[in-house]
Amino acid sequence: MLVLGVGWGSTQSLGKMAVSGGYEHFGLIFWQLVICVLVLGGVNLVRRKSFAVDRAGLRFALLIAFIGTIIPNSTFYMSVAQLPGGVMSILISTIPLLSFPMALALGTDRFSLTRLLGLCCGLAGVALIALPQGSLPSPGMVAWLPVALIGPVFYAFEGNYVAKWGTAGLDPVQAMFWASAVGAIIMLPVSWFSGQWINPLPPYGTPALALIASSVVHALVYAAYVWLAARAGAVFATQTSYIVTGSGVLWAMLLLGERFSAWVWAALVVMLLGLFLVRPRVRAPKPR
Repeated sequence: MLVLGVGWGSTQSLGKMAVSGGYEHFGLIFWQLVICVLVLGGVNLVRRKSFAVDRAGLRFALLIAFIGTIIPNSTFYMSVAQLPGGVMSILISTIPLLSFPMALALGTDRFSLTRLLGLCCGLAGVALIALPQGSLPSPGMVAWLPVALIGPVFYAFEGNYVAKWGTAGLDPVQAMFWASAVGAIIMLPVSWFSGQWINPLPPYGTPALALIASSVVHALVYAAYVWLAARAGAVFATQTSYIVTGSGVLWAMLLLGERFSAWVWAALVVMLLGLFLVRPRVRAPKPR
């Protein structure tokens, strides 16, 4: 769990390093998806699992490609170019907080006053970043906070969709593989005709290496997360969120040299409290 959290936490800072070289979001998303296809395809081969997919699986992959990668990653790369990487790591922790009201609306979860308090903590954390003067290095950055929150909204919707309607018969690694493959096919012409194509030939500078590292880490930790959830249970695995948020801030300090105001540190504490309050319920074992 510690390795997963530290690995995932690094992707926020690596993403900021990738956009620092002038790369734009469509080109970055295309190559990220290609790398995920290669890595997850290799994982699937090692697992000796089939690559077969039916129409329902392809429809599911198309939906997940949009709500799980193309839309949220587009807003991520646009906002991370403007906001500190550490702040992005704190905002990503709003995913489980946003999932709660969606689960209530879909009827997949029950109301809980404790979890409602957790949601309020999440909103308070965002407010601590957005409202106080001097919380961010530049006042103009506040305008990018709503853009940065679009990704967590879509990730929360993705999780709730899968929880309610499943993965069309695909296991998580197969689902991610096909979603990445479908997404790459869509983004190839988009990145080319938008003028955001990234030349894959060497030499590779820091932005290109950061993109490669971020994509490989994302694919590997996703597959490992699935393994952890199967071995230790979903409740244990979701505790990774705490480490992702905390390590993301530390990675930003280490890789990007970022330093944060007292307001941002307070937001981190409040967000972690919110995560604790909205953690998944431990289901009672069924009687034998």
